[in-house]
Amino acid sequence: MKSYRDLEIFQSAKKLAVEIHEMSLQLPKFELYEEGSQIRRSSKSIGSNIVEGFARRNYKSDFLRYITIAWGECDETIFHLEMLFKTKSLINEKQYGYFKTEYEKLSKMINNFYQAVNKSHLSEK
Repeated sequence: MKSYRDLEIFQSAKKLAVEIHEMSLQLPKFELYEEGSQIRRSSKSIGSNIVEGFARRNYKSDFLRYITIAWGECDETIFHLEMLFKTKSLINEKQYGYFKTEYEKLSKMINNFYQAVNKSHLSEK
């Protein structure tokens, strides 16, 4: 693997962050800078933490720390989705279901990636 761009978790995180950004701009005005801002930040943070962790991949503990942060941001994004849906700011049930399913898949993928890195990383620096 030559680049973080080769990681399926990065590709998925980036695609979903763009979709969340677009969706959030359609929220009611009062949510645009509240929950909308929060979900945009958490969704974009997943990919940025994967990038930063990959840059530190020679150091197992750093790599795992950033992957853990990405995983937390992914779960935070799921929480924001649920809040938007429960408060009826996001009323499109199909859209909610799509995002919830995709972010739950991404969370599992990040977990699996974490486990693989933890198991296979040869050196602790």
